[in-house]
Amino acid sequence: MPKGLTFLPALALAAALALPAHAEQPTAETVVARVNGQEIKLGHVAIARATLPQQYQQLPPEVLYDAIVEQLIQQSALQQAFGDDVPQRVALSLENERRQLLAGEEIEKIMAGAASDADLKAAYDAAYGEGYEAREYNAAHILVETEEEAKAIKAELDGGADFAALAKEKSTGPSGPNGGDLGWFEKGMMVPAFEEAVMALEPGQVSAPVQTQFGWHVIVLNDSRLKEPPAFDDVREELAGELRQKAVADHVDSLVAAATVERPEIEGLEPGVIANPDLLEN
Repeated sequence: MPKGLTFLPALALAAALALPAHAEQPTAETVVARVNGQEIKLGHVAIARATLPQQYQQLPPEVLYDAIVEQLIQQSALQQAFGDDVPQRVALSLENERRQLLAGEEIEKIMAGAASDADLKAAYDAAYGEGYEAREYNAAHILVETEEEAKAIKAELDGGADFAALAKEKSTGPSGPNGGDLGWFEKGMMVPAFEEAVMALEPGQVSAPVQTQFGWHVIVLNDSRLKEPPAFDDVREELAGELRQKAVADHVDSLVAAATVERPEIEGLEPGVIANPDLLEN
């Protein structure tokens, strides 16, 4: 089922129907063409342009304008030739599109008022103000394939072996040649099992073998430190996005909760019926 505006082959040669020039500043209601009395307005042209693929939007304005107007003229002629008997699939598509567009407008309205300067400052203080404590860890590991190898390495380390030397000799991970050094990282940057093992260690302590999807690890925690909170400007957009997302979710939840929603039980309805092309045929 075709959607949106599609250019016909004569895109570059399309010409607009000439109308008398307007002395006033053009608006969305300015009529740019008529087809058997049916008006095509400047707003129709602007909406059509906004739905074009990006490569078409890069065309020179004079070419793009003429092509869109000509396309809308052709579509109006085709629409009139088809008549007033709207197919069910078209009527349903129009209902869905109207619902989607108006829902989008409501979302935009909610988002516009959801991230004031005061709201952003309060969100920043809640996330990064007094009581903020995020820790970074500096660790190294030796990665091997089996638990038996990991246990043997742990025993060597307990006996006084040098961690970096063992990592260079035995680790199969990419950090092996660098003595297993992983540098500084924070929570969320490593796989959960590895991360939990690191956070349970004291500086200088070596872990028991830890299994992840990559193999078996023996980990040493070199050091840990508190992380400085980010500057407000560095997280402003992130906080704004979170506030807007929450405002929309809360608004949708409240609207649905207040609405009378009915979902009748339909005997014999199988979810797979929505993929049946015959469903939308009159």
